[in-house]
Amino acid sequence: MLPLDYDNMLDSLPLFAKAALTTLKISSAGIVFALVIGLACAFLLYLRTPYVGRPVRAYIELSRNTPLLVQLFLLHFGLKVDALPCSIMALAFLGGGYMAEAFRGGLEAVEKAQIESAMSLGLSRWQMLWFVILPQALIVAVPALGANVIFLLKETSVVSVVAVTDIVAVAKDLISLYYETTEALIMLVLVYLVLLLPVCLAIKYLERRVRHATFGN
Repeated sequence: MLPLDYDNMLDSLPLFAKAALTTLKISSAGIVFALVIGLACAFLLYLRTPYVGRPVRAYIELSRNTPLLVQLFLLHFGLKVDALPCSIMALAFLGGGYMAEAFRGGLEAVEKAQIESAMSLGLSRWQMLWFVILPQALIVAVPALGANVIFLLKETSVVSVVAVTDIVAVAKDLISLYYETTEALIMLVLVYLVLLLPVCLAIKYLERRVRHATFGN
């Protein structure tokens, strides 16, 4: 194994740091929109809203069974959407289907006795959803939602195909400029580790807190 060029790796840090901010911007916006889309779809399915069940299910299947790469190509090259909004839209479209299933699983796990108790108190349908059903559904859905957040963060690794200067694009540029593939890939792994490890730890902490609040252990 050839010795690593540590000077070059250190010199590339500002480039990776700037690209990491772009990655975080895309992933955070995409995840927020995915959560909103997923919650809306889960509510529509849970309430069995007339005429929308099939379109919502069709969207969920389409988003979950088509690669992010294909969605990016369609938006950027087919519909001519600019690179940054295209990346956010594709991530939200993909994530919305996964988040919908996570939310729906949580909603359906709420016991009927809780709903009957809320009805006996005279709460409206939406009051039951927001104040009784949703809080309990979120407790059940936290592990799946956390896994989806990590999945979407990692999926940002393909947005460089539409000319977004993310950390993968920086690694590719450095390889093409200096032919130091090992150094660039090590930096890429380290930057992803710095981005993902705090998120993973935060999600595990949240899961423990939820489990402790629910089961007391």
